[in-house]
Amino acid sequence: MFRAYIKDTDDLDYNDVPHKGHFVYGNLIKGKPNNDVDAIVGDLIDIHDEYVNVEWWQSIEKGSAEQSTGLKDANGNMIYENDILCFGRMWLEGDEYDPREEDHIGLVKYCSDSASYVVDCNKQIFPLEQMCSFDGYSVQGNVHANPELLEAQHD
Repeated sequence: MFRAYIKDTDDLDYNDVPHKGHFVYGNLIKGKPNNDVDAIVGDLIDIHDEYVNVEWWQSIEKGSAEQSTGLKDANGNMIYENDILCFGRMWLEGDEYDPREEDHIGLVKYCSDSASYVVDCNKQIFPLEQMCSFDGYSVQGNVHANPELLEAQHD
């Protein structure tokens, strides 16, 4: 499952593209390397030697698709790349996880070196699957709608 942020949502309702706010959810089709667009599409309806027919499609800016991590937060919300997570009240101290007074905020990213999702908390990198074991971790927003959440961690 993928999602993509769409600035102008006017055409989404007109074209019956399912969306939640400014996000379109579906499957990803990548355009050719010299093409400036990719597409998020609905389910496959029909396929023949000469064409493919999908329920709906929405062009998106090339490279803007964000993949689901396959994990959900404590509230049951799916976690995607570029989501902003609150870590609850646990933190890494040396090699041990210790409780702390304050909550911590981090950005979900894909790390190609480890072929896994990580959470970047002010340049400290933690495996996402470990963050999901902490009590109360939750999606607070995303970089598109809530960039101020990441700015707040630097204050």
